[in-house]
Amino acid sequence: MRWNNRPEGSNWGDFGADDQLGRPNLIGSEQVLKGAREIRAGLSFCLSLPLDVPGENKLNPRRHPPVLRPTSRDGLPYVNFPFARTEPHATDVISDDQVLLSLQYSTQWDSLAHVGARFDADGDGVPESVYYNGYRAHTDIVGPVEYRADDGFEPHVCGGEHSHADVLGIENLAVKGMQGRGVLIDLVAHYGNAYRTIGYDDLMSVIAADGVQIERGDMLVLRTGFAEMLLAMNRQPDEAVLNSHCCALDGRDERLLQWITDSGIAALAADNYAVERYPARPPVEAGEHPLLPLHHHCLFKLGLPLGELWYLRDLAAWLRANGRSHFMLTAPPLRLPGAVGSPVTPIATV
Repeated sequence: MRWNNRPEGSNWGDFGADDQLGRPNLIGSEQVLKGAREIRAGLSFCLSLPLDVPGENKLNPRRHPPVLRPTSRDGLPYVNFPFARTEPHATDVISDDQVLLSLQYSTQWDSLAHVGARFDADGDGVPESVYYNGYRAHTDIVGPVEYRADDGFEPHVCGGEHSHADVLGIENLAVKGMQGRGVLIDLVAHYGNAYRTIGYDDLMSVIAADGVQIERGDMLVLRTGFAEMLLAMNRQPDEAVLNSHCCALDGRDERLLQWITDSGIAALAADNYAVERYPARPPVEAGEHPLLPLHHHCLFKLGLPLGELWYLRDLAAWLRANGRSHFMLTAPPLRLPGAVGSPVTPIATV
């Protein structure tokens, strides 16, 4: 066992001592069939933004738009490349490209290696940097430097320049498939684009008003209107406007977090940035606390993947017009071993 002490309210070990999948374990054949039974009209909706949206790097200075470049052959760009250069009688013209891509720039899944915490998993009174199910920073999730608590988290060079999640990488979700029944909660239909931090009471009010049924193994999707507003900005995001509009979940609301635990949902996605309100409101009690409390609860404690910046307007309009909230959701990430996040092109089928 890699831990002697698990966080209060976590499910570490419940799916096995070496589990790397977390709550998507709840998506079994029954949940996939439930999703399939929601296909009645034969219509599909793309739930991804163009992957060069938001535009610029204002929403996160570390994340930049994708850069496309051609591959090369003999020092020449391999776009509109005539094979006749090397094979005189060939008629083929070939284009081949590559991309420099920040994996969590646009519509995305977070892997369980995305957010961990300083926590005393050993039970010896000294916190370690750990992730879901007790997997360790610098041992299981590795990078070019190591940050040590004993010297104020100064970086120590480990060699190389690469990173790799040897466990909990995004490939686990890809192999799982992330296909099953999706459930939409349309916050825009009730709160418009008003700035509102959604706690338990607000969420339950919308669920009750729309008669939304949420069952174990469902993937929950929240529409806040953020992605629609962002898309209208045409790759020139206005931070002041974005920061003063739209709903986001209240990660400090303990009742909301407990509901996420009790609901049995297998994944949580939204059309906004981070799903939760950031910065979060101050905690009730002083002392150490996560700055991303919803990420802490979902990724670190429950192994519940988070999706961000999904595009939901067209699906939401169709579902409301047809008196529905459920659909078949197919949303596998890239099968990129060792990545801590991934672009995704979710498809809703109704």
